[in-house]
Amino acid sequence: MFAFYKKHNNKLYNKLIELSRDKFFYEKIKLTDDFQTRILLIFFHLAIILKKAKGKKYQKKTQSVFDNIFLNIEYHIRELGYGDVAVNKKMKTLSKIFYDILFNIEKNGNDTSLDIDNLLIKYFFLSDKKNGKLVKLADYLSKFKNFCFALDINIMLNGSIDFKYR
Repeated sequence: MFAFYKKHNNKLYNKLIELSRDKFFYEKIKLTDDFQTRILLIFFHLAIILKKAKGKKYQKKTQSVFDNIFLNIEYHIRELGYGDVAVNKKMKTLSKIFYDILFNIEKNGNDTSLDIDNLLIKYFFLSDKKNGKLVKLADYLSKFKNFCFALDINIMLNGSIDFKYR
């Protein structure tokens, strides 16, 4: 009769939203300011965070973080007016994209720089290296990775990330 929902801590999700709304992406790199781009930026940030927290010790915590973030994304898609069938289809597509990003970032190893140019080209269509957009975005993500890898995992998973790219 009564439903009891597990209370979620949305601090990390809110931080990822904040990071994905940074003017740097839209003014300097000229990414399109739309839902899809912001979701992709959230996925790249989250994949880096989950790479840092990889291991059995943090398995439950990272699964909880993953579930919470995808639940929030699902809520936002529903708020955009999509029906149940469309939401399920969109979530399936988004989870495939996220796992592709996660797999490619994990494949990168523990290098200090991220070699994800092909991934950025694939999802952001930044194929022109001459204008520097691809280089700038890759540099941003590399610095974000280095920043995250210097943080304590629990602090990071709780959303206490104060990253400023400049």
